[in-house]
Amino acid sequence: MRVKICGITQPKQSVAIANLGATALGFICVPSSPRYVTIEQIQGAVGQLPKNVDRIGVFANSSIAEISQTVKDSGLTGVQLHGDESPDFCSLLGENLGNIEIIKALRVRSFEDLNLAANYTKYIDTLLLDAYHPQQLGGTGHTLDWEMLQNFEPSCPWLLAGGLTPDNVVAAVNQVKPDGIDLSSGVEVKPGDKDLDKVALLFKKLRG
Repeated sequence: MRVKICGITQPKQSVAIANLGATALGFICVPSSPRYVTIEQIQGAVGQLPKNVDRIGVFANSSIAEISQTVKDSGLTGVQLHGDESPDFCSLLGENLGNIEIIKALRVRSFEDLNLAANYTKYIDTLLLDAYHPQQLGGTGHTLDWEMLQNFEPSCPWLLAGGLTPDNVVAAVNQVKPDGIDLSSGVEVKPGDKDLDKVALLFKKLRG
């Protein structure tokens, strides 16, 4: 199963987390986020990573030009859209970026939000479902209503995010059966500073 650890800010932690078993690392390219990193910081964090670890830049309501430039300069292999991007925007961005993975995050409050997924699946590679928060785009520590997701079967792979921790991840995976998971605050000491013991425990639980 795909495991993405998001909100990486420190090069040493990026390598350690990849070595523990993460298949993707997320870097926040949203200046208002406490986990924001510059292009230089991303370059430092991805330089020593194994080639098979995906490097995902997280954007919210950025322009296609800005995203494309960051992807090129940072060596990203994927882009996660966490704002109000439309299906048309996703389509245009995909054409612009070529073989870069496009992940669209949806913040889910209700079945109506869940139904929006069908509008996106033909223009993206992967969906990500996160908990809704009125002020924050992600990393909130809030979980989704997993009951709502039990019959969720989109036509593309999808990742479950939102309040996942080493303590609840096995229950979440068993209940909703996503293609992958995405954790940020659930394995942190504070925003952007990961707790490597919690990351190790996460993989121990997943393998157990």
